[in-house]
Amino acid sequence: MPGALILSVLAFGPLSYLNPETLLESVGGVALWVSAGIIFAECGLLVGFFLPGDSLLFVVGLFTGNGAIPQPIWLVCGVLFASALAGNVVGYWIGYKAGPTLFRRPDSRLFKHEHVEATERFFARYGGMAIILARFVPIARTFITAMAGVGRMDFRRYLFFSTIGALLWAVGLTLIGYLFGNVPWIKSNLEVTIIVIVLASVIPIAIHRLLERRGSRS
Repeated sequence: MPGALILSVLAFGPLSYLNPETLLESVGGVALWVSAGIIFAECGLLVGFFLPGDSLLFVVGLFTGNGAIPQPIWLVCGVLFASALAGNVVGYWIGYKAGPTLFRRPDSRLFKHEHVEATERFFARYGGMAIILARFVPIARTFITAMAGVGRMDFRRYLFFSTIGALLWAVGLTLIGYLFGNVPWIKSNLEVTIIVIVLASVIPIAIHRLLERRGSRS
């Protein structure tokens, strides 16, 4: 599991598709609202899987810390949290209403069945906790919301896990960027920083699975 997450982060790293610093600098004073739209699209719209969620959140925090984004950090975190949660809710209902038909479509440039299948395996293995873990895994965080809707996951349970995931991911990465983004080593090693966060998020699952195995042997 950790190896797969690391490969995902490296394969879809912060500069693979968009450069968050260049993007936010280009939009000026509306950087927060553009970022909120990107986070919503990545979490809720199936075409948003190529967007730079992890690195974008970090850079938003960094820009808030150095004043390039003028809004206070509490507002920035609140807006991004709301966007991430709203995206998950929309993604769920897309999957609930249109998922089975949509996922039977043939491959296109933006829609690959291999992405759906990988997310499906991830969801099947980790259940509700996958909603939290997938926040830190590119592609999975986009498709897993619709997967939950297709599978008719209890919405209240889904909302619970989505809220925790949005808090850890959207608020957590933004605060890391705000507090530590200007530290030279962290700024130049963003990929490593994200991998550490991903691995830390896996620890509770690993402990849970270890206890399950011990229980089954006893």
